[in-house]
Amino acid sequence: MKVILLHSVPKLGKAGDIVEAKPGYFRNYLQPRGYGVVATGGTLKKREEDLAALRKKAEKAHEAALALAERINALGTVKVAAKVGEAGKLYGKITNKEIALLVQQALNEQGVEIDKRGVKTDVEVNALGTYNVTVKVAADVQSELQLEVLHEGALAAV
Repeated sequence: MKVILLHSVPKLGKAGDIVEAKPGYFRNYLQPRGYGVVATGGTLKKREEDLAALRKKAEKAHEAALALAERINALGTVKVAAKVGEAGKLYGKITNKEIALLVQQALNEQGVEIDKRGVKTDVEVNALGTYNVTVKVAADVQSELQLEVLHEGALAAV
């Protein structure tokens, strides 16, 4: 019998799939637990409507993520002061956690909320200079920022 799965079932399918199940399996396992319904004309129509609503919701979320990425790109550069030793080397290094907090603070001042776990840099920040920082806005949307590391006196002058 054809069954529409309401929840993912291991070795059978994901939520929303139309699968073939034996009547006893459906009657004794899937139906009592609310994992599936019989695929009739009405339930198939409702499934299509639900899928269309999910697609529309996902499209709106993607558009919002793209708009947020544009606002992040407009921010451009985040400046940070650090203690510097000889030859422009930092005392210690600036960690990803510190970078994430700095970027999050700069974006909060602009009215943009982000998750600090989405802020990453590929290289170690242990010297003066400019570094690329990637901000993951959504699963498929990323934005780029510049992190400029200056010595402590230079930031006060700027």
